[in-house]
Amino acid sequence: TIMFQVGDIIITKKDHVCGSNKWEILRTGIDLKLLCINCKREITINSNQLLKRIKKIEKKEEIKN
Repeated sequence: TIMFQVGDIIITKKDHVCGSNKWEILRTGIDLKLLCINCKREITINSNQLLKRIKKIEKKEEIKN
C-alpha cells in the first residue's frame, strides 16, 4: 500500500480544469485533502479513488534535496 504524508506532491493522470496536474497533500486519513499547486483550489477525495488517479508521487524528502 502507498503511504501518503502531508506535504507530498501527487501528480495525477488527468489535468485539473486549471491545467495543472500537481496536488499537495494537506491532510491524510480515510479522506485526503489536496491543494492544487496552480489555482490553490482545495478538494477532499477518498483515498481509494485517489489511488486510481495517481501517475506519480513526489515525496516531501525528495523535493527538498
